[in-house]
Amino acid sequence: MVVVQDQFTAGRVGETVKDRIERVAAAANRIRHHALNMGEVQGQGYVGQALGAADMLAAVYADQLRYRANDPEWEDRDRFLLSTGHYAIGHYAALAEAGIIPVEELESYGSDDSRLPMSGMSTYTPGMEISGGSLGHGLSIAVGIALGLRHRAQSGEGSSARVYNFLSDGELDEGSTWEAAMGAHHHQLGNLTALVDINALQADGKTDTVLRTEPATEKWEAFGWYTQRVDGNDVGALLAAFDNAAARATAVGRPSVILCDTKVGRGVPLLEEREKAHFMRIEEHEWQLCRKQLTAGSTGKAGR
Repeated sequence: MVVVQDQFTAGRVGETVKDRIERVAAAANRIRHHALNMGEVQGQGYVGQALGAADMLAAVYADQLRYRANDPEWEDRDRFLLSTGHYAIGHYAALAEAGIIPVEELESYGSDDSRLPMSGMSTYTPGMEISGGSLGHGLSIAVGIALGLRHRAQSGEGSSARVYNFLSDGELDEGSTWEAAMGAHHHQLGNLTALVDINALQADGKTDTVLRTEPATEKWEAFGWYTQRVDGNDVGALLAAFDNAAARATAVGRPSVILCDTKVGRGVPLLEEREKAHFMRIEEHEWQLCRKQLTAGSTGKAGR
């Protein structure tokens, strides 16, 4: 059976706002549990980023993205580009949630001969559009893809596929990101949406001490993008931002960016409070505690 998801702004037919939020929040909770299970395989990894970005990933894969689970190369699919290759653990969980890769395969994360390496690679994993990890390149690639897709659509050779680029606040340190942002506005890529995970943390420390990137909203606006800033761990706020972006989207027009303030380790207080949170080493006895905290925190809190 071919699975086609084409929901964009409306959610599912007949679905209330409350039901839509609860559905996406439930997907985010499963993504977080998958991330913990994968992290335990290696005993370490970028678990904190996956937990923090789970709501963003769930909003994309459970509500926005048009794809065919059994045909990841479907030409008319929307493209989701993970610029931050080390967030692959969260992306794999979202791909499993979407049915693009089997949930059982997540157990092979980071292992020899696995299709799920620690840093995302397009040559290994179905649904992984680019090989990320060399930070600052994702938006440039997204601009090229968005421009190419629009050209195909205008020439009658393709559909109105959209491009979503996930990047981090650390990538705002890179000049190539801003060059791409300028190019996207110049070419009026209304089919492009950037999602920026602002968790205020980089490998070398807090973002504002490594290289101050604020005021981020004003900067993106100055580059000509339709800019929104939301709590990236509030599913309702995320869906409203996606709806606003979609309502303004045209083939030729302003690109959109959603700046998402998130918390590393979201949903697991033990990890939220950890000082060294960029690459986490988690003790063997702590994994089950993490799961218990995640389960306890998600009960009755579908809107978060």
